[in-house]
Amino acid sequence: MHRGRSTELIVTSEGVTVKELRSEIEIQAPAEKVWRVLTDFASFPQWNPFIRRVSGDVRAGEQLDIYVQPSGASGFGFKPTVLKVEPNRELRWLGQLWIRGLFDGEHVFLIEPLEEKRVRFTQSEVFNGVLVPLMARSLDTNTRRGFDEMNQALKTRVENTA
Repeated sequence: MHRGRSTELIVTSEGVTVKELRSEIEIQAPAEKVWRVLTDFASFPQWNPFIRRVSGDVRAGEQLDIYVQPSGASGFGFKPTVLKVEPNRELRWLGQLWIRGLFDGEHVFLIEPLEEKRVRFTQSEVFNGVLVPLMARSLDTNTRRGFDEMNQALKTRVENTA
């Protein structure tokens, strides 16, 4: 099962533009195995077609160094701060472009057990800031494709490794 959705641009009462992307996939494996692959940053270059490189510690408050490149698009690096780590369940970080409020993204990986050896993996990001309207088309195409391709690659990696 593979599902994805994207919200429209929303302007809040405070005048902030917000956009959310979300992509879900079911993986036939226990949550612990999905978590192990998701947090093994050193192996990302071998299998991840979207988040090509990550370095840093999986701990709240730590800063990661990430390079993303959706297929068919230009790549870029950024240094988000890890907001939440709940092993086998959730990893969340906040990235910013230059200064806060310009183009911020809170990225979430969520692992939801459905059965003993089946989970729903959700990758989502809420973007906000003054540049969101200018980036909306790229988010709906390149970033959405990156989420979907990474989710499928994660499923393949987890289900095909011992």
